[in-house]
Amino acid sequence: MNKSFTKIILLLICALSYFPAYSQQDVQFSQYMFNGLYINPAYAGYREQWNVNVFYRTQWAGLPGAPKTFSAAADGTVNSNRVGLGLQVMNDQLGAQKNTVLYGSYAYRIPVDVTGEKTLAIGIGAGFMQQRLNIEALNPASQTDAVLMNAKKTASMPDLRVGVFYNSERFYAGLSGDNLITGSFQKSGGLKNYVPLKPHLYFTVGGLLALSDQVLMKPSILVKEDFAGPTSMDLNAFFLLDQKLWIGAGYRTALFNRNNIDKSVTKAGAAVGMIEMFVNSKLRIGYAYDQTLNGTGATSYTTHELSLSYFFAGPKARMLSPRYF
Repeated sequence: MNKSFTKIILLLICALSYFPAYSQQDVQFSQYMFNGLYINPAYAGYREQWNVNVFYRTQWAGLPGAPKTFSAAADGTVNSNRVGLGLQVMNDQLGAQKNTVLYGSYAYRIPVDVTGEKTLAIGIGAGFMQQRLNIEALNPASQTDAVLMNAKKTASMPDLRVGVFYNSERFYAGLSGDNLITGSFQKSGGLKNYVPLKPHLYFTVGGLLALSDQVLMKPSILVKEDFAGPTSMDLNAFFLLDQKLWIGAGYRTALFNRNNIDKSVTKAGAAVGMIEMFVNSKLRIGYAYDQTLNGTGATSYTTHELSLSYFFAGPKARMLSPRYF
């Protein structure tokens, strides 16, 4: 890797570290390892073939106003796999708040060895977010708030995302940030006060270990930082059986706490069970079950997440091995 590429990476890391934030966490997916474009725009084109991913998550099912999220994404490569392109749309509803986002992603993919098995991608994503607040869905007692009642209920604003992603056949790592400019365009007093938009930082790392000819293990870590609440960490481990069935589990917890958070709040977040099945070489179906463990009222409600992937194998696709990440 030459010096110019090293400087680009350092500049990206510095830029991601600069943005101050103090808000709620972004939407989370338990099956994030199958939805890399959502976390990092540099993931676009990683599989070196066009594919579509659809996710639906209903968190704390049965709890009034609980989060519901739908996301669809497509990505692939052009220009002899040197450029990755991606498109993502997502709709997230939490109580009276609803966000709809549309992102386009561009990733420049740099081979770092002669075989092309190791790649460094530098990505940027741009798009728009529409934020809506349904006043009628709020408790009538809260409708005496003049700032809230007189505020603009719908607002649209641009957004920017950046990231880097490195992968080999058996290892990957990524660093990315989103919501980088939305806060600067969030002018509505009610929306800005009650549902502020702030930057988020993501770090991912994982690998693939061969336990036998028929069994592969894929451990992974996701760290999410919003600089306000606790730093969140997902620990996951999957086992791939006979190239067809992924069975895994995860644990979500707070890695670092904040001084403004009650120390009596337990760190434990959730336990996750996941299963992914490759129906054939083009179709993957997945399901995740989350159980909250932090002692709040949410422990009485479960979370369900469904996912679906479809792969379009092009006539010139270069697949040295299946893309496991």
